[in-house]
Amino acid sequence: MSGAAGNGFIHFEDLSEGMSASFSRTVTESDIVLFAGVSGDMNPVHLDAEYAEKTVFKGRIAHGMLSAAFISTVLGTKLPGPGTVYLAQSLKFKAPVRIGDTVTATCEVVSLDAEKKRATLRTVCTVGGKPVVEGEALVMVPSRVAVVPKAAAAA
Repeated sequence: MSGAAGNGFIHFEDLSEGMSASFSRTVTESDIVLFAGVSGDMNPVHLDAEYAEKTVFKGRIAHGMLSAAFISTVLGTKLPGPGTVYLAQSLKFKAPVRIGDTVTATCEVVSLDAEKKRATLRTVCTVGGKPVVEGEALVMVPSRVAVVPKAAAAA
């Protein structure tokens, strides 16, 4: 298997360090408004152009967690994919994202814990090749080996 993963289901046993996958999306006005509604984050730096012009950003910016949500898209749909359970995520917000920017979220496997069926992935979101969000994710990955519940094993 190559170092890049695609869409589909990947079991823990199929993972290896260095595997990576990405997801890209161009941020729209609608994305920001809908994210504000779902999250309840109505900070005017995201929604009010007049207010945002007076900030250090000199204009509206997308919610940082909107970009971070694209990391979740990679983990849940591409690498490792369906059935993956998010356990932890660290994030550093490096630069603002604006309406019209295309954000690419990339996740790369950096370590594997075979006993616990967990993977640690380096996570980065970029715009124009420059990092806007960096971090690390810890996920639990479905195994090819069926887990027998204790009650069934005792019967």
